[in-house]
Amino acid sequence: MTTFADRIISFYREISFDDKLPEGISLMNPFRDNPQILDTISMFYRKYYSDNRKRHLIMGINPGRFGAGATGIPFTDTIRLESICGISLKGMKTYETSSVFMYEMIDRYGGPEKFYGDHYISSVSPLGFTAAGKKGAEVNYNYYDNRELTESIMDFILVSLRKQIDFGIYPDTCFCLGTGKNYKFISELNRKYKFFERIVPLEHPRFIMQYRLKKKELYINNYISRLRNP
Repeated sequence: MTTFADRIISFYREISFDDKLPEGISLMNPFRDNPQILDTISMFYRKYYSDNRKRHLIMGINPGRFGAGATGIPFTDTIRLESICGISLKGMKTYETSSVFMYEMIDRYGGPEKFYGDHYISSVSPLGFTAAGKKGAEVNYNYYDNRELTESIMDFILVSLRKQIDFGIYPDTCFCLGTGKNYKFISELNRKYKFFERIVPLEHPRFIMQYRLKKKELYINNYISRLRNP
């Protein structure tokens, strides 16, 4: 019998998007771009998901360059991957503010074993996007920033979500990271396809760390309260 970990790893081994994207937008697929990533995610998911327990889904936007875009693991930069999860990614060091918040919250929740035993984190688009910023450097790009992009990946979003629900996801509650555009999109998607009984929004970690840092403890407490009582 396959485990939750086996199903996740198989999903990421096969994940791809080969259709055309709007001009100026590039795809980020760390599972193809970096040969180390599949080994890294295999160690991570086998460490925390080698069972057949059901979990609640937490949905972000799409991978960023310094979190899942680098490690293959949502909201996990290389620093926390090594210092907290005990898994090193050679030749790479990334820092992501969202990862800082998430792992502080995970620690307060009861640690990675407890948290990942209850939850599985993914994103509306499991693959990320970049575009040229004002100074020419590549910057993160969100799936909802461009209607043409959203439409071009809609089938990919739906197929990916259905596959991940089949890992062993509870159908009652899906937690959404982001109370604005991401929440609106997931809610509309759910009204149409009835994936979950309800969508519960949580303020996005990046927003908290950039604009509500003084209230971080309140947000951590709110996360834990909601995640423990789905």
